[in-house]
Amino acid sequence: MIEPRIVIVGFASAQILDVTGPLEVFSSASRFLPIPRYATEIVSTHGGSVLSTSGLEFASTPIDEVVGPIDTLVVAGGRDMDLAAGDTKLVDNIRRLAGQSRRVTSVCSGAFLLAAAGLLNGRRATTHWAECAELEAKYPEVSVEPDSIYVQDGNVWTSAGVTAGIDLALALVADDHGRKAAAIVARRLVVYLRRSGGQGQFSALLAAQSANEEPIRDLLDWLPEHLVDDLSIPVLSARAHLSERQFSRLFKAEVGTTPAEYVEAVRMEAACRLLETTQSPVDQIARSCGFGTPETMNRAFQRRLNTTPTKHRFHFGPA
Repeated sequence: MIEPRIVIVGFASAQILDVTGPLEVFSSASRFLPIPRYATEIVSTHGGSVLSTSGLEFASTPIDEVVGPIDTLVVAGGRDMDLAAGDTKLVDNIRRLAGQSRRVTSVCSGAFLLAAAGLLNGRRATTHWAECAELEAKYPEVSVEPDSIYVQDGNVWTSAGVTAGIDLALALVADDHGRKAAAIVARRLVVYLRRSGGQGQFSALLAAQSANEEPIRDLLDWLPEHLVDDLSIPVLSARAHLSERQFSRLFKAEVGTTPAEYVEAVRMEAACRLLETTQSPVDQIARSCGFGTPETMNRAFQRRLNTTPTKHRFHFGPA
């Protein structure tokens, strides 16, 4: 049986999880699924030991020694992307190997290397939420989707930041062997087969974790356990012991979004988790997450995810 060949491209200051996240997914698939083993290799511009952003080194072979055919080319992201994108040898070889690959993918800011190689021209793509505006500005011929966990456009796949490389790799396993096979790997890795919603929710929720002001930080810790409560601005501002105007201004400064938008994001996240992991009726989930009615929750799903709770459960619910 032919082993699908996975070539992962790293470089000096690559982010280690961009490399090891997909690597572990393909390795786990090879160990726990009755499929041809994925044959993985890591390459870099000059080969040898490569120092990642975390200080951990990984071994690699020289990229110009690699010849096809390749099943899947994975390009990692990392720090100093301007330097990486300016590495002519690296970019030229990525372009060469892409022409010999069935699928071409990037993790996080690896999208900048695909764009520098001209591989994203006229295509939809994504990258880390904090880098989407820069990708769009530097490469206007790329249609950037800032709220996607990953994007597939033809045989080119791009993912959002860091851990989204695991989501991407699981999607590639599902593309090869079906959703049930990918679900087995996800369970082994103790991760969701596919996280609900887009990365915009993570940018908001992660920003909330770094809130500095105590009344806002305490409120955010309290909020997820009180989704069925009245979470209007008057109620929230009173709990934070601030005027409504002070509260709204401070919340936006600390969290990066409005209170109403954040509350809906937290309720959406809770609803998605219940849809994905339980058989609870949709109307019960709507009530328990603070939406009140299925119609209200449905409108939120349509607006934020362009789908319905029922469709979300069909695609991502319990097998």
